[in-house]
Amino acid sequence: MPRRRVRTIDGVIDLRLLRENPDLVRASQRARGADESLVDELLAADTARREAVRRADDLRAEQKNASQAVKKATPEERPAVLERAKALAAEVREAEEAQRAADAALRAAHTRIPNVVADEVPPGGEDDAVTIRTVGEVPSYDFEVRDHIEIGELLGAIDMERGAKVSGSRFYFLTGPGALLEFALAQLAISRAVAAGFTPVIAPALVRPEAMEGTGFLGEHDEEVYRVERDDLYLVGTSEVALAGMHAGEVLDLSAGPKRYAGWSSCFRREAGSYGKDTRGIIRVHWFDKVEMFSFARPEDTEAEHLRLLAWEEEFLSALELPYRVVDIAAGDLGTSATRKYDIQAWFPTQGTYRELTSTSDCTTFQARRLNIRYRDEDGRTQTAATLNGTLCAIARTIACLLEVHQRADGSVHVPVALRPWLGGVEAITPGMTLAAPVPPVPA
Repeated sequence: MPRRRVRTIDGVIDLRLLRENPDLVRASQRARGADESLVDELLAADTARREAVRRADDLRAEQKNASQAVKKATPEERPAVLERAKALAAEVREAEEAQRAADAALRAAHTRIPNVVADEVPPGGEDDAVTIRTVGEVPSYDFEVRDHIEIGELLGAIDMERGAKVSGSRFYFLTGPGALLEFALAQLAISRAVAAGFTPVIAPALVRPEAMEGTGFLGEHDEEVYRVERDDLYLVGTSEVALAGMHAGEVLDLSAGPKRYAGWSSCFRREAGSYGKDTRGIIRVHWFDKVEMFSFARPEDTEAEHLRLLAWEEEFLSALELPYRVVDIAAGDLGTSATRKYDIQAWFPTQGTYRELTSTSDCTTFQARRLNIRYRDEDGRTQTAATLNGTLCAIARTIACLLEVHQRADGSVHVPVALRPWLGGVEAITPGMTLAAPVPPVPA
């Protein structure tokens, strides 16, 4: 069955769609577990705004006629006509102020409704994701497995104690082989993205409010965001924010297909809603580095592009020799901007379960309408673009998974073949070893 393409405006559904089919929007709200009454509030705000616009337009037309009447009035008629023109001017100012208030009320109601979910998205919440496929064999060990912190400390790769001393809980140092693993993963991710046609970008980690709001990260999720109040800037939780904002207010050339970026940035998350979860280790932290894929596409191309992003993520995890599964995220667990989202969850031996390592979301035109990002169609007319994002490598969590999956009884860790070129060619990291990064040859 073809996927429903949902028109959106101002970061939410198209008001024409809302007027024509409010039940569709209500059904999406129900699927998300969100408040259906917001749909009626938006309908009421839309009606009020249209009435305010009509009244202001009518009064301006009447004022224009009154101005013409002043010119044509006889001396006897002139005082009364001038008085009417003056009264109309006051009414116009009042109507325009009412229109501005109605515009603000409409925008507030509009931005409270998330993107409409695609037909195929499974209903339910966090526990209702549907497994699409499982790839790779879950490893078995003939020794008692260690968690990634125990392995990391044994290798001199992770220092949580000093991270907490310097910055507080959920911070860490990557040292020695841990630091080199980060660089190796970043190099592998970027090199693969470039080979796939992505433009590499080092993205800013601080952005203006418009970028955060435009991508849907303010509002109900703003408790997760760090804000630098003195400068009215926000620390990003993903380079998706900066990459989306990069082309705000622009008309893109998408005639040759999607425009793709691979952005590297540090990411910051308050983890306000995760009290007591993953308090040990570097799985859920306040700061980490990440390589993020981001695509600008025509709306009709997003379904195919979404599957491409997912395929590139799978190829990357396969190169790291990690067993994983692909899941279709349920409606109640989708982010504000997403109409559909796939997660890839890798196996963590000490937890005996799969945990999210990457995800990819189709945001249709939700973000691009807020940010006014357009393209020209075959007839040369400007249309709203669509955006998609996909994590290629969230580095801290990936390091945690690598250490656990590839651990050996003697405390060493197998190095996947794909990472070896950036780790001096070693096949394993062992306790006490000096790990050297590769040095390129000096030209003769």
